[in-house]
Amino acid sequence: MLLLLYILNFIGISYSFNGERSNENRSFPRATNGEQFPWDKLRLPDWIIPVHYDLLIHPNLSSSVFTGFLKTEVTVKLETNFIVLHSKHLEITRAFIEEKNPKLQGDLKQLKVLEYPTHEQVAFLSAEPLLVDKKYFLSVNYIANLSDGFYGLYKSTYKTKDGQTRLLVSTHFEPTSARMAFPCFDEPSFKANYTIKIRREEQHVALSNMPKVKTITLGNNLVEDHFAETVKMSTYLVAFIVSDFQSISGTTSSGIKVSVYVNPEKLNQAHYALEAAIKILEFYEQYFGIYYPLPKQDLVAVPDFQSGAMENWGLTTYRETSLLYDPETSSASEKLWITMVIGHELAHQWFGNLVTMEWWNDIWLNEGFARYMEFISVDATYPELQVNDYLLDTCFTAMGRDSMNSSRPISSKAENPTQIKEMFDTVSYDKGACILHMLRNFLTDEVFQNGIIHYLKKHSYRNAKNNDLWNSLANVKGNQTLFGYEHFDVTEIMNTWTLQKGLPLITVEQNEKRIKIKQERFLKGILPDDPFFLWQVPLTYITSHSKSIGRHLMKNQSDTIELEEDVNWVKLNVDMNGYYIVHYEGNGWNNIIKLLNQNHTIFSYKDRANLIHNAFQLVSAGRLSLDRALDLTRYLQHETSNIVLLKGLGYLEGIYDMVERRNISDVTKSLKQYLLQYFKPVIDRQTWSDEGSVSDRMLRSKLLQMACDLQYPPCLQKANELFGKWMGFGGKLNNIPSDVMKTVYSAGSKTATGWNFLLERYKVSMSGAEQIKINSALASCKDDANLARLLELGMEGNVIKTQDLPSVIYMVSMNPAGRLLAWNFVKKNWSKLLEKLVFSLGSFSMRTIILGATSHFSSKQELEEVSLKLKDNVGYLHSCCINYY
Repeated sequence: MLLLLYILNFIGISYSFNGERSNENRSFPRATNGEQFPWDKLRLPDWIIPVHYDLLIHPNLSSSVFTGFLKTEVTVKLETNFIVLHSKHLEITRAFIEEKNPKLQGDLKQLKVLEYPTHEQVAFLSAEPLLVDKKYFLSVNYIANLSDGFYGLYKSTYKTKDGQTRLLVSTHFEPTSARMAFPCFDEPSFKANYTIKIRREEQHVALSNMPKVKTITLGNNLVEDHFAETVKMSTYLVAFIVSDFQSISGTTSSGIKVSVYVNPEKLNQAHYALEAAIKILEFYEQYFGIYYPLPKQDLVAVPDFQSGAMENWGLTTYRETSLLYDPETSSASEKLWITMVIGHELAHQWFGNLVTMEWWNDIWLNEGFARYMEFISVDATYPELQVNDYLLDTCFTAMGRDSMNSSRPISSKAENPTQIKEMFDTVSYDKGACILHMLRNFLTDEVFQNGIIHYLKKHSYRNAKNNDLWNSLANVKGNQTLFGYEHFDVTEIMNTWTLQKGLPLITVEQNEKRIKIKQERFLKGILPDDPFFLWQVPLTYITSHSKSIGRHLMKNQSDTIELEEDVNWVKLNVDMNGYYIVHYEGNGWNNIIKLLNQNHTIFSYKDRANLIHNAFQLVSAGRLSLDRALDLTRYLQHETSNIVLLKGLGYLEGIYDMVERRNISDVTKSLKQYLLQYFKPVIDRQTWSDEGSVSDRMLRSKLLQMACDLQYPPCLQKANELFGKWMGFGGKLNNIPSDVMKTVYSAGSKTATGWNFLLERYKVSMSGAEQIKINSALASCKDDANLARLLELGMEGNVIKTQDLPSVIYMVSMNPAGRLLAWNFVKKNWSKLLEKLVFSLGSFSMRTIILGATSHFSSKQELEEVSLKLKDNVGYLHSCCINYY
């Protein structure tokens, strides 16, 4: 199977970084009033430095308008007569400046205001020069509409059980949307302190980064909440919410108040999140050796939320399904997901908030670390969730993306807002986590932990770059790796992983006691005319004669490892602690296949999953025959590891789906029979319950869903029986185990009565976990009219929230009956998706829509159609996946 991603690439203008230069021969842009705007670069001038923001916000939920008053203290580093800030969709009504001097207090001088929307900038022009090393107060009054999308200060709604619609406002500023709520220096290096005041109606509650210190009654049902001054932080971490939410609270052992805020009718679903947040916050304080610096940590479930969560300092916000756990409807995988998301956002309170990347090209320092700390923190606090088993899938996902020519280096140039949003991707998150895992395995746990503690303490309340992290890890006392190197260059090693795209393919040729190894870039599809790639690879290996792990740092394109004795076989990348693909030349694969059939436990379960993954990846790159990979999976009928079974099933199902999409009926029928016959024993062992470990429960969900999808009669009979009983009680008494709920709902959706019943249940369900399962079931039906109706409901945004439209499109497109329907829907509604739904081109949501609608395509003709259509609509190419074989 050859999967080739053809991704549309934005054509942008490159802008130089900050720094003063001569105005000679420069063509300055024109402001909205036709006058010359005094600045022509995307990045702000670096000679005006914010010190403190005093911000008053009054969001009017009835009129969907908000007013603001901002008083910003700035320091001048270079004499100038203008100040440039970011501002987007804000109508500035007045602007004044005064010197911070008690003798001149009240000497306000009005400023001229110029706007340049192309760069989302506003300039304040002073009649008198602003002098070096002086401090000034910039005061601005403004008004704006609450955003209809998911960025800036935006509206959100939820419905009560009796059908009433409740309004709230929330913020989401990362990466470049603080400028939609107040004029600011909206770049991560411009850290400052904030004092925030919020006006609201008496029946509402206001939240911000810091605790409330007082409330002033203003009359006419209005009050004004004043919050304590924040620590020094970047603009994208500022947050405030006005709602009627209720909360439950607890306290950590170090005295931090932790609260979970939620729609009052879902308060019973907040208890697990509170427990997890307290345990994980306590763990991080111990692991990092740094106390959490704020007096409180709020976690808020926001009904309308585009991403999974956001790490605002002291006020983390979440999509409801990423925070709320319903014991009756949440599956094992959903519980694991919630725990990991909480671990991710709380890790950010140190990685990202306390220490922030200097610019967005190094966003992986935030996201890669937070992703990796999910595994470390959840393993320490909830070992029963077996979270480390799923680090394998994280790295498998990263490798899939990184094996395409459309990949990018972890640290990549990003200047405009669209380019910056594109940085929040698999490369930053998953590959970032995986190379950190590899580095930790190279350095040892102790050296890695001490190095990041040094990094956090040295750069607290400041910004950092790649090299700052490598220097901290290199300077740990007693730094000697498991590889036996006392003197090595961490920066030199890691630059090969962060400054070039892709991953290495290590080719192994073993002959008695000599192992010859070569490295090249692992790439699927047509080989481009790329420059030479070379990594410094921390290799690990085991052999037929030794279970002790051998280690070798590969620095050259080819190398040789000399063993102490002759061996029959060798296996590289032990437990997949490294980020590379391995190909065994000669009899290498034959020996491994033979070993697996004789005694598969000779390899660890992680090694077995790694071997399956490597084999099918090599097939997709044309380096190994499909027959060989399928031969390797034959032993799976004896496999006892749930993780390995899930990996093998995933690849075999992928082959079946590909053949089914091609409408090759005889092959499809044969594959179906093969899968059911091959896995019948393990399918028949499954119970329709929520019993067992997390991996037991996840395997059960996967196997039963597959069996019913393949029309296995016992599975369909049981699923329809459970669905009929549930529907007979009107959906009020739900005794369907949560782990099989998706399978049961999917079986029930295949009739018109069942589909309509599920849609009605979706409308009244108070469980986001249940709604996800219903959405999946509705999207799995075979009726074109119902699938079209589902897509339209997602577009309307009333029954199905706009935030869920990308996943609806994706799920419909995964259904063979809906794949063309989904693509035609995207083509027809492309402009609406961008304009009405505010899914910006660089966002994760838009990537989900494009990938979902096109990932099933597998011909050059389809490639050309997608390329032409999206090029016609957006004028430039980026990120659409086409698979051809």
